[in-house]
Amino acid sequence: MKTMKRLVSGGVGLAAVLLAAGCLSSGDDDPIPVNPEPQGRPLALTILHVNDHHSHLDATSATLQLKVADGSRKAVAVSAGGFPRVKAAIDQLAAKSTHVLKLHAGDALTGTLYFNRAGEMGEPDAALMNTVCFDAFALGNHEFDKGDSGLKHFIDLLHAGSCRTPVLSANVSFAASSALHPSRAAGAVSPSTVVVRDGQKIGIIGLTIAAKTQASSSPDKGTVFEDEAVAAQREIDALRKQGIDKIILLSHTGYGYDKQIIARLDGVDVLVGGDSHTLLGPDAMAGTYALGATPGGAYPTRMTDKQGKPVCLVQAWEYSRVVGELKVEFDARGEISKCEGTPHVLIGDDFAIGGAAAGAPDRAAILADVQASGFLKVVAPDAAAAQLLQPFKLQVDAFNKTVVAQAPDELCSRRVPGGSPTQTAGWNDYGRSSAACNALGDVTRRGGDIQQIVAQAFLEIAQKAYGGADLTLQSGGGVRVPLQGDITAGRAIEVVPFGNQLYRLEVTATEIKNLLEDGIEATYGGTGATGPYPYTGGLRWDVDATQPKGSRVSNIELRDSATGNWGLLDLGNATRTYKLFVLSFNANGGDGYATLAAVPAARRLDVGVLDADVFLEYIAAQPKGTNGLPQLRKLEPGLYSTKSHKDVWTLSTR
Repeated sequence: MKTMKRLVSGGVGLAAVLLAAGCLSSGDDDPIPVNPEPQGRPLALTILHVNDHHSHLDATSATLQLKVADGSRKAVAVSAGGFPRVKAAIDQLAAKSTHVLKLHAGDALTGTLYFNRAGEMGEPDAALMNTVCFDAFALGNHEFDKGDSGLKHFIDLLHAGSCRTPVLSANVSFAASSALHPSRAAGAVSPSTVVVRDGQKIGIIGLTIAAKTQASSSPDKGTVFEDEAVAAQREIDALRKQGIDKIILLSHTGYGYDKQIIARLDGVDVLVGGDSHTLLGPDAMAGTYALGATPGGAYPTRMTDKQGKPVCLVQAWEYSRVVGELKVEFDARGEISKCEGTPHVLIGDDFAIGGAAAGAPDRAAILADVQASGFLKVVAPDAAAAQLLQPFKLQVDAFNKTVVAQAPDELCSRRVPGGSPTQTAGWNDYGRSSAACNALGDVTRRGGDIQQIVAQAFLEIAQKAYGGADLTLQSGGGVRVPLQGDITAGRAIEVVPFGNQLYRLEVTATEIKNLLEDGIEATYGGTGATGPYPYTGGLRWDVDATQPKGSRVSNIELRDSATGNWGLLDLGNATRTYKLFVLSFNANGGDGYATLAAVPAARRLDVGVLDADVFLEYIAAQPKGTNGLPQLRKLEPGLYSTKSHKDVWTLSTR
């Protein structure tokens, strides 16, 4: 594949000036045409793309249902994803095509400790992205999490080497005082870029989700985001005036919204998306192979623009797990005549069954099934990229061993209050807490200290950032260990180890009542589960588990964050909504929270921040002891969400 230089527009007008002056070319033997003539011949293009890797640079472990030697499907563990594997897969796929684009649809940043605990903020992500050398990178909402100055620093890191990937957003306007205002950072962020393949120009336009970035990230005051479709059409028109008839939107606006945007546009050919973390592909991904996510649509999803012309829409899931490969054929008029492709789910070949390495017969059958899937791709991590990542990995490992706080008293763990030391029931969680905690009795009266602290941590940090919160929800089983004595960063992460992102939902008073009843029903309704029991920040209530479903929660009170006063939740007000900060797991119905799963898309926002990061931020904000370490202590009793509790073995406890 011939490598072509890229032409970045700062508004397409600058590109036109440079072209007219003959200042830019796509290589010594392949100059960009100066005259915007129709290009007039077909082009076969391969687009390799990722999105939303969110600082997930390490490989993880996946468990898939794969065929073994006897023909049955079994749970098979295997390493999966990781950016060195992304690099290797892109190289392998690029080598098979003549004309290739490599695109990243945004949200490179935040999500693991690589973002803020290894080198400079965003340094590992920039370093690994530069091993791929993307042809364009669209700004996602999380690129703004540390303000415009933080984003400017990340772009500087991204451009520190020879790659200088164009950073795109057509709908952002930076404040006059912003570090990214064109007066002080010319060309750092551009609306679009123009690349040349086979002597033909291709326009790539970036989009950033507007309302979400403004509401839940941290752009500078005065940095604003225009309507995405309006900005995209303006840039499409400017590119077409130059004779560019092949146009790609690199869009960080979400799969569902991408469909709406396409329907409003005239002249877009391909949309490479991100933001919604959508897996696209065959139903077998979930049904047969148990990939862990359900496809949201076909890969590619075939759409039409407002003129009825074909548009191909793709996205590549999340967290360095998938490399999308879209093959597009343009006819001589620059219109799509064909598009097809594969979302390559990246795995290793270290297959294990029941904790033991797969034997030769099983291994052969597994590899055949992987090949037959059509989407699983065995690929070894790129050695050079893995070596580049290693120093950052050592820094993360060192941070995990760092003492970040102290808990002078045991912060007891108990998922469900009440219970009995002698009786048995699935929901009886009495034995989870230590003998000392049980003797003290507070866990029986109101539940676990550490569970309540996590819910309070989400509330206090969300009220400072991420668009605010009126209340939070943390299910008891999502908090895994108590704390006492020295607390290392690694131990703090063990408290909330599942790597959930946080959502903000707008919920009504009735939905608040119903979600609490969901959690209580999932605990006491016969499933024998302790994990769903609800803990909330900013909300408290009485529980009578002996009552029928839907009638177990009463006297619900909401705390006014400004005054600290508690007042009864107005269940008669059907129009007012409250901001609920909640784990993605529960927001999508996990642990039986069906009420939350039913909240429509218009009232839910993927904030994207990691639960462990929020917890660590809360810990760091606690008052320091004489040794200079934050002191993590039990909350005052009035902040516990369970005011009183009654079950079949205990009288009402308060």
